[in-house]
Amino acid sequence: MSNTASTADNLFPDNNPGAEAAVELVGEQRAAVTALLGSIGEVVTELGARFEAAGQELAIVGGPVRDALLGREVHDIDLTTDAVPQRILELVDGWADAVWTIGIEFGTIGLRKDGHQVEITTYRSESYQLKSRKPEVRYGDSLYEDLVRRDFTVNAMAVRLPGGEFVDPFGGRTDLADRRLRTPGTPEDSFSDDPLRIMRGVRFAAQLGFSLDGAVKSAATGMADRLAIVSAERVRDELVKLMVSPSPRVGIELMTDLGIADHVLPELPKMKLTIDEHHRHKDVYEHSLTVLDQAVDLERQRGMAPDLVLRLAALLHDIGKPKTRAFEDGGRVTFHHHEVVGASMSKSRLAALRFSKDVVNDVSKLVALHLRFHGYGKGEWTDSAVRRYARDAGELLQRLHVLTRADCTTRNRRKAAALARSYDDIERRIAELEEQEELGRIRPDLDGNEIQQILDVGPGPVIGRAYKFLLELRLENGPMGKDAAADELRRWAAEQG
Repeated sequence: MSNTASTADNLFPDNNPGAEAAVELVGEQRAAVTALLGSIGEVVTELGARFEAAGQELAIVGGPVRDALLGREVHDIDLTTDAVPQRILELVDGWADAVWTIGIEFGTIGLRKDGHQVEITTYRSESYQLKSRKPEVRYGDSLYEDLVRRDFTVNAMAVRLPGGEFVDPFGGRTDLADRRLRTPGTPEDSFSDDPLRIMRGVRFAAQLGFSLDGAVKSAATGMADRLAIVSAERVRDELVKLMVSPSPRVGIELMTDLGIADHVLPELPKMKLTIDEHHRHKDVYEHSLTVLDQAVDLERQRGMAPDLVLRLAALLHDIGKPKTRAFEDGGRVTFHHHEVVGASMSKSRLAALRFSKDVVNDVSKLVALHLRFHGYGKGEWTDSAVRRYARDAGELLQRLHVLTRADCTTRNRRKAAALARSYDDIERRIAELEEQEELGRIRPDLDGNEIQQILDVGPGPVIGRAYKFLLELRLENGPMGKDAAADELRRWAAEQG
């Protein structure tokens, strides 16, 4: 703990961790903490007084304190205490409107009071054994012991209740001002305690715009393989937060540069130096990051909320290129059917990370469809082709619009403008057909019961074949009307014998 010893000596007389001293705040920082207490209302003040009367400590800790000092909106109320979980339950019994114990195994009790949700966690430290996927939790008896085991100094600050004294033993305020991520102790000890903190560091970099301290970077690189003992679900949750952050590219680049991606998304670093035949000025990895950036920008321009599915598809849309790369005469590089291979690869990777089935299927479908537009040319597609494009995309059509536009990274302004005009045109045509025909709900002009009546047959495979035939007609010709569809169905049936 050499990087924090002098700070701790100043705050804790005789280096006694039990003798926490409050840190004096001034100006905007004092106002921020006052605002934090005010935004939470009487709930935490009452709770703090309740714990104090019982001889127990209670403090706001971690994220809420950090966000208040950054001027960010505070959503979660995280509290820490020297009271063990059973004692917490006794102290909130009859006071809280509701209590839940789903996290009691890790020392956490949740409650709701006057519309506020609060989590109270006993002072603790936790660590992983070499091959263990579950941390060992030990309760502590001082706020200092709890703060020193936190992931980063900016999350190792606290506000005592009910008095509002500010505690910052590791210089979190200074690191906030410098927008830097350091660990309270050595980063090796911190990452050993919980390897997921490696992912959390790159996520905070993307989410808060912070940089990683040099020692933190070195430890992350040297210990990235420890992520293997962390459950896929916890890794996924950090990746989700990174991807929907304001600057996901920052986190992705850090993951790749520090060797973290090798253990989370190993397909990403493999895209480096794989020259894209359409964008020779960039390799596929750089191109994919640019597409991600442009997708984020287009989201904002269109008033969309951060879209996990769209952003994952933008990052992974060319994931199949390394496997499909081929060299032809004249030095030309091709990646035939990389969208098909990429759809399969993205499905496998996201499933391994325990993403929901809907996310897995939607991302892989966007990857499979991302090249379809390139056959549009200058508007040569028939209405039938436009209908099929919209129908194949289905509910993902708006995301496909954004992904396809983002996939244009050429520096040739004339070419970029032409592509933009072409996509403006296809969106216009889809909108017109949508207004006329409800493209998202295209069905044949006859339903299954009507097909049975016209053909005078019961349920069976022939009805499915007939339905498919009529659907193709509908896509090709647009609405036909029931009489015309019935005539075509009878003609088809005769040809089928």
